[in-house]
Amino acid sequence: MAKFELKLPKMGESVAEATITSWLKEVGDTIDADEPVLEIATDKVDSEVPSEVEGKLIEKLFDIDDVVQVGQTIAIIETDAEISAGDDELEMDLDGEDSEDALTEEVEASVESAKATAGSEDFSDSDRFYSPLVKNIAREEGISFDELENLEGTGKDGRVTKDDILAYVKARKEQPAQPKQAQPKAKPIDTGKLEGAMTGEETPMPSGEDEIIEMSRMGKMIAHHMVQSNQTSAHVQSFIEVDVTKIWNWRNKHKAEFAKREGEKLTFTPIFMEAVAKAIRDFPMINISVDGDKIIKKKNINLGMAAALPDGNLIVPVIKNADRLNLVGMAKAVNDLAGRARQNKLKPDEIQGGTYTVTNVGTFGSVMGTPIINQPQVGILALGAIRKMPAVIETPEGDFIGIRYKMFLSHSYDHRVVNGALGGQFVQRVAQYLESFDSDRAI
Repeated sequence: MAKFELKLPKMGESVAEATITSWLKEVGDTIDADEPVLEIATDKVDSEVPSEVEGKLIEKLFDIDDVVQVGQTIAIIETDAEISAGDDELEMDLDGEDSEDALTEEVEASVESAKATAGSEDFSDSDRFYSPLVKNIAREEGISFDELENLEGTGKDGRVTKDDILAYVKARKEQPAQPKQAQPKAKPIDTGKLEGAMTGEETPMPSGEDEIIEMSRMGKMIAHHMVQSNQTSAHVQSFIEVDVTKIWNWRNKHKAEFAKREGEKLTFTPIFMEAVAKAIRDFPMINISVDGDKIIKKKNINLGMAAALPDGNLIVPVIKNADRLNLVGMAKAVNDLAGRARQNKLKPDEIQGGTYTVTNVGTFGSVMGTPIINQPQVGILALGAIRKMPAVIETPEGDFIGIRYKMFLSHSYDHRVVNGALGGQFVQRVAQYLESFDSDRAI
């Protein structure tokens, strides 16, 4: 019998870790090759990790909500199949008892290093994610649940890192000892009551008739991301009205032909994304991010496309190098990402690396919106609903009133690094590209 190490697979260049959300197999269960063993989450994407071999699950090295690094062993599977040593997997000599004992010790050592055995403090009730290493250090140093919850993290999304907790331990040890009576256990501040005291009102508490709904994992992540963005960027908006009559008529003329030839729907979204990509080429300082006091100017134009999910949550798949796509390529990319987003089939790397985001608030009838910037980007464009409107049309023969198709573009940008002139000029350029659309353009 051989023992196979199931490792967290690589899921894209920008994805370094994942959180275990559920185990689909229990110790003792038989597993077929390519059968899912567990589910993981990276940012907003949920995925399954399949087994590469057929066998029996004999060890789970991590628990639900543990954070695992790419390449780290997460489970041990016993299999009859031969395992190649060149694949960094465990190998056993069936005729040699010594090699089997050595392998058993190696597996047990990896299990001991992955699971915390010191202390009894349970951090599983927290809404924050803590790595197994951070939990181990906390238990070994006697750090309480409340202390860890109030510890400020410097990692992604405020996550507590190894350096954060070690610095806290060092600082705590250097503090002079105080009599226990002088250190009553601090109670966490009830922000609801504090807010109520400032406004003169108590925060409403649920009564017996109210329904309490627990936020989903994705909902918590989105809420945290939105609050963080508002706290990070100085949001400013610019609005402009656009006449898209040419685009409306052109699409109606070509959508049937496009669907027949390409097997794809021709929506307005790829036309708008094309105009945004062109405008970013004209104003590259919109395609930046901020790192402290430094500005990072992005080489590639990777457009995020906000997509609503059936459960009401939002996800932002990314069209990489959008400025290099023609309209057909853009339409296929938009349809593919939007379709797989609704089916929860996006790969983790497909929601990473965006440099600017577009969101279509007009899908639900909104005329305009003031979207929150998708960090670490510095701008986001909201597309309003297209409406049939009476408008003044200027001609060499004079002005007259006509029926036109119009919409609003709402540009939110980070006023720390994008001033009003740049923010306004950018959305104006998008509008110019849309209004000058070639009505004779071939598809």
